[in-house]
Amino acid sequence: MATATRVSLPSSTGSTNSLLRPQRSTKFSSCNLRVKSSSFRSFGALTFSSCGSLRDSSLSAFAAGRAGNRLTRSGLVVSATAGSDVPTVLVTGAGGRTGQIVYKKLKERADQFVARGLVRTEESKEKVGGSEDVFIGDIRNIEQLVPAMQGIDALIILTSAVPKMKPGFDPSKGERPEFYFEEGQSPEQVDWIGQKNQIDAAKAAGVKHIVLVGSMGGTDINNPLNNIGNGNILVWKRKAEQYLADSGIPYTIIRAGGLQDKEGGVRELLVGKDDELLKTDTRTIARPDVAEVCIQALLYEEAKFKAFDLASKPEGTGTPTKDFKALFSQITTKF
Repeated sequence: MATATRVSLPSSTGSTNSLLRPQRSTKFSSCNLRVKSSSFRSFGALTFSSCGSLRDSSLSAFAAGRAGNRLTRSGLVVSATAGSDVPTVLVTGAGGRTGQIVYKKLKERADQFVARGLVRTEESKEKVGGSEDVFIGDIRNIEQLVPAMQGIDALIILTSAVPKMKPGFDPSKGERPEFYFEEGQSPEQVDWIGQKNQIDAAKAAGVKHIVLVGSMGGTDINNPLNNIGNGNILVWKRKAEQYLADSGIPYTIIRAGGLQDKEGGVRELLVGKDDELLKTDTRTIARPDVAEVCIQALLYEEAKFKAFDLASKPEGTGTPTKDFKALFSQITTKF
């Protein structure tokens, strides 16, 4: 039986504190890396820039504006002032490869959801259609989150720091690529501060469910992903996950395996805990499948207050997952 260990997380000032609950130690057997052009896109989410500060008055006024009658539907609490019992869902990182899929799926289900997106730039907004329901903002500046959060019922967080490859890499010479994070876009700033800001803003807005997409591998401080650009990306992701779990807001934390740009809905999905799936041959998942699980999590009480690893069997083996209530019912872990 594996022994329980505690992983120490750095604080935002660089000091060390233990915020992770005991987890089983595992070895990371495969690095979920995918390089395209000059960017590192393993995590497939959007980085935000421009630092900002929090003013308590902004969130206080924001929270006050959320008071009023509310209706209950499919586990979500929805705003009665919207004139509809269809919940409004905000997708942050909507310009990323997985975020775009989630946003599109929500738009296609207009009878179930009102979709909103948050992106970093005007260019990203145009990438997802340039609709008025796509907001531009900086997740590191909590005040810029207020317009997008106003009146929403649920939040799906798909933001992530994205490393870039240093120039001059020549694989023909047997060289290994080196990565870096642009100034202001480190995992500490994006995956910790940025996600913490989103959780705080959502709580002030009265959001009733947050779905957070992370990555497998966080139980091992020595995971190779933490070495990329000296960013400790899984450490900061884990810290944000713990903050969400302690927030009191109903949550679903999805720790996805290696993301693949393949068709969704044709594989049997697997859920696990403590990175156990990394020790198997089934440790990848298609982006559309991750997107579908994010949306299905909003519909079932069985998905709330749970955290799990997510992967899939290879296409052609097993039975494609259709019963998501049964899938979520398998999960017993809260973190």
